[in-house]
Amino acid sequence: MIWFNKLIVKILPLFPKSFIWLFSRRYIAGKTMEDGLNKTRELNALGCDVTIDVLGEDIETLQEAEQARDEGLLVLEAIDREKLDANLSVKLTSLGMRIDKTKCYALVESIVKRAGELNNFVRIDMEDVTCTDDTLEIYRRLRKTYPNVGVVIQAYLKRSRGDVRRLIDEGYANLRLCKGIYDESPDVAFKDRETIRESFTDLIRMMLESSSYAGIATHDRVIAERALEMIESGKIEKDKFEFQMLLGVTERLRAEIVNRGFKMRVYVPYGEQWYGYCTRRLKENPKMAGHIIKNLFIRG
Repeated sequence: MIWFNKLIVKILPLFPKSFIWLFSRRYIAGKTMEDGLNKTRELNALGCDVTIDVLGEDIETLQEAEQARDEGLLVLEAIDREKLDANLSVKLTSLGMRIDKTKCYALVESIVKRAGELNNFVRIDMEDVTCTDDTLEIYRRLRKTYPNVGVVIQAYLKRSRGDVRRLIDEGYANLRLCKGIYDESPDVAFKDRETIRESFTDLIRMMLESSSYAGIATHDRVIAERALEMIESGKIEKDKFEFQMLLGVTERLRAEIVNRGFKMRVYVPYGEQWYGYCTRRLKENPKMAGHIIKNLFIRG
């Protein structure tokens, strides 16, 4: 069945977007901010915190970047107004990093500053490897002034151990650790699943052994159990870490971790630019594509 699932993912671009939306509903709260807030309320009721992401990295103008900034500010205001257990994730390409890095910094700084005024937090997402250096440069600049900002490190990149060590030593390591989903060259990224697991485990250990805050973002039960073992054997205080998962993925494992009393944050994306996000999620998890196709056509 592996070949069938991968085939489905490869032919997805041939389908109309209205059909792809059938897949997207599992991973995306909806197309509007209210959809994102509604899903946040639901997850808060289940004992989960949330990070809200406004989809839209595929921009072409600085005007679009300013619109993304404005939407992020509206999300922060709504979180504060409704007293939700949520923060904000941003992608720097949606704020113009590929167009004008100076302007991008000004836009993300305005978001982080407002979040601080509202006693909230902003997580800077990591994108493909061409963005890594610029993203970390902007993050470091922000952390010199603003403690309420973190960044993401991808475990499959060969550079990540060095990046994490430097951020820990600099005192800037509020990190979401994740596997990474972009199709990178084997020159820069590990490709073997077990090697990626070992890298991920190593990064978790580094974070837990430091005084830094770790967001352990995984749907892999093996990695989750390794993290839990390190947390329990090391008697790590619960305010030093949290688990994180994507909306619609491994919900049973998510519930198990919440039921064990650990903090869980769910990544809730919304927005009109849902298509690119959806196709990346399905490429990461082809089994889900095959499962949904069977439900649609075989089981009626």
